[in-house]
Amino acid sequence: MYGHVEKLAEEILKGAASVEGVEAKLWQVPETLPAEVVGKMGGPPKSDVPIITPDALPEADGLLLGFPTRFGMMAAQFKAFLDATGGLWRTQALAGKPAGIFYSTGSQGGGQETTPLTSITQLAHHGMIFVPIGYTFGAGMFEMENIKGGSPYGSGTFAGDGTRQPTELELAQAFHQGKYFAGIAKKLKGSQ
Repeated sequence: MYGHVEKLAEEILKGAASVEGVEAKLWQVPETLPAEVVGKMGGPPKSDVPIITPDALPEADGLLLGFPTRFGMMAAQFKAFLDATGGLWRTQALAGKPAGIFYSTGSQGGGQETTPLTSITQLAHHGMIFVPIGYTFGAGMFEMENIKGGSPYGSGTFAGDGTRQPTELELAQAFHQGKYFAGIAKKLKGSQ
């Protein structure tokens, strides 16, 4: 809604692109709300990032999926997109692909862990390999002086009322996730 997931995605893209031999692309899922409703909610116009369709997913060697949280779960727009992947599920076109998750919540208690936990079911039904970041971000995972989103499941940020922007630490965690994930996806592709 307010661009927080896109900011994390841009850093993840930079992190993935920093791995030699990896090509990363940024996509967005279709918005399900009319533009006038998004405007009334205070959301800015959507960016020019290309809209993806489910049939493009099998082309990827790995997927990092980012979404805002609504009531501790992925937002309806992303759920609607994943619901449209039934044909891919039927043929198991995504089975064996690595996948990770990143997210934005409105508050500290807003789903920084429930959102990825409830999202993993989507990956499991497709037979994808969930790649969390664990505690590979090091000291940044243990930050206690400043508010920081994210968890061992993936990078994250807090949007608050939409005006709080991702911090340098949250963006650094997103960059790390992109780089870490790209390295694993590259290894998995090389082993095939």
